[in-house]
Amino acid sequence: MARIDQTPFEVLITDLTHDGRGVARRPDGKAVFVAGALPGERVMASQTGRHRSFDEAKTVEVLDAAPERVAPRCAHFGVCSGCAMQHYDEEKQILAKQRVLMENFERIGHVAPERILPPLVDTSWGYRRKGRFSVRRVEKKDKTLVGFRETDPRFVADIRECHTVMPQIASKLPELAALVDGMQARREIPQIEFIAGDVQDGSNGDAFSGVALTIRHLVPLTEGDREALVAFGKAHGFAVFLQPGGLDTVHPLWPEAPKLAFSLPQWNLEFLFRPLDFIQVNAGLNGKMIQLALDLLDPRPEDRVLDLFAGLGNFTLPLARQVREVVGVEGEAGLVRRARENAAHNGIANAQFHAADLAKDLSGESWMKEPFDKLLLDPPRSGADVVLAQLPLKQFDRIVYVSCHPASLARDAGFLVKERGWKLKAAGVMDMFPHTAHVESIALFER
Repeated sequence: MARIDQTPFEVLITDLTHDGRGVARRPDGKAVFVAGALPGERVMASQTGRHRSFDEAKTVEVLDAAPERVAPRCAHFGVCSGCAMQHYDEEKQILAKQRVLMENFERIGHVAPERILPPLVDTSWGYRRKGRFSVRRVEKKDKTLVGFRETDPRFVADIRECHTVMPQIASKLPELAALVDGMQARREIPQIEFIAGDVQDGSNGDAFSGVALTIRHLVPLTEGDREALVAFGKAHGFAVFLQPGGLDTVHPLWPEAPKLAFSLPQWNLEFLFRPLDFIQVNAGLNGKMIQLALDLLDPRPEDRVLDLFAGLGNFTLPLARQVREVVGVEGEAGLVRRARENAAHNGIANAQFHAADLAKDLSGESWMKEPFDKLLLDPPRSGADVVLAQLPLKQFDRIVYVSCHPASLARDAGFLVKERGWKLKAAGVMDMFPHTAHVESIALFER
């Protein structure tokens, strides 16, 4: 392949892609997606990639700035891939995400909601309570990098700060990098996962901040390395877990039995979790999202509700406080165990959980033959097309669909409306990941 000409060229940005890049046209009509550019701007851009139907580029200089452009808070913006939209006014970011959702409904599902819900937002900085830092020892720089990937995913960003990760974690990034750099196994640690619940006490009386780090290591750790990790955990109040192999090898190093938990006080619930479990990244938005989902579902005391892709019971247990019975179904057996434990932990007897792969044939599942009044689902990016095609949908009078991928929601909405006769009564976006291009959304369907 011929080398890419990186000579800067001038373009007018006319739109925004779904991943937050500016859209422009070459003189020959070919589309070019420009990182760091906003609609209405004239910029100098340098090409970074070439494809048959479009080119990729990055902004070198902004010639005419859009009024919505703001100064990025983070010094690493544009290099680190953690954020794509820090240069865009926050109110405009969420409206851009709303436009993405509506365009997907129109283009993929050929449907439109009767009502657009007001965007659901919460704090936009320091919200990320779960994530994964990549780790790389760079011999040329004689240092170990701990951070997110660069926009070129081959590299780890050399970051000193992060404004979207919770401050008690983000502020320790330089010290975390120094810790790993001082370990014998520094070349054999590919990643560190972080997760945060509420402040807890360790079983041995040592207080910790509710933050847990899981250190993935490819070789056995020396006693000195283990001691260094324990000392770091004690100094900062972080629980430290080790992961020498697969998910089943994760075990606590310090404290001996740390309690990881987060609460949903409006439903008097406390959720226990393990350090690599899926929990919603944005705690403040999560509480608002659950409330909105329940408001849309309109659960009645006599209702029996089906909750698909239930995870730890994030929606199931709040629902159980309001209905006769709720059944949660989840594909990951470990999460199903934790959901049952959380029901018992909170004294909830009217929630039952089943493990089932919701992308497979479900005809043999007992819960498929049971009667329900309402359906709530929160599928992964791939959506819920397989399970929706199998469910006896006529029994439900309402469906609330929480989505982390607008294209799959739009596809499934098209199926429900065009092929099953449902109405898309309302839909809207939720800013689970401010300053990124990630679009979280919610939709209400009625028969």
